[in-house]
Amino acid sequence: MPVFFTADTHFGDAHIMRQRGGRFASIEEHDETLIARWNETVGPEDAVWHVGDFAAHADRAYCAAVFDRLNGVKRLVKGNHDSKRVLALAWADPPVERARLTLRDGAGGLCRLFLAHYAHRAWPGLWRGTRHLYGHTHGTLEDTQRSCDVGIDAWDDRPVTLTAIVARQEAATRLPEELARDARRAAAGTARGPGTAAAAAD
Repeated sequence: MPVFFTADTHFGDAHIMRQRGGRFASIEEHDETLIARWNETVGPEDAVWHVGDFAAHADRAYCAAVFDRLNGVKRLVKGNHDSKRVLALAWADPPVERARLTLRDGAGGLCRLFLAHYAHRAWPGLWRGTRHLYGHTHGTLEDTQRSCDVGIDAWDDRPVTLTAIVARQEAATRLPEELARDARRAAAGTARGPGTAAAAAD
């Protein structure tokens, strides 16, 4: 079963228009475009992890109507705008604050993931290669080699595959802070050389 990721759809939320860079003339056009692109990308049996802020400022009936039009087996990592009317939708599993997954990547290897609505500077499993997927930032944070925004503002207003996410992270030039810190320390130690290190120890 293909697995897709997305975030920050904000269905029904007229306030989100200022974050969309003028791409839509109205919230109605916004929602219809997002629904169409979702269904162009995701099949009825595909899995979708929504990493928060599914809808906001919309009533229960509207949230349910949009949800029912979207393809896929849908799961939610809660976002700050996900009210009870969103949490009560027919998600495949109860919504969670965060999720840790292990999936096959495009090359057939295992890929460990940490999903949370808010971007983390460090996260569980980072040192073992776990990749962090987040939303909330509307495509404004720089990708790292282990983390990126999976929200629609960063991915052409549609859900995205793990293969595309991994390729984008691997193309990034920035390391997560903890890895960058240790890379600097290792480089400094190499530059000093073993004699310098011994003298410093004395």
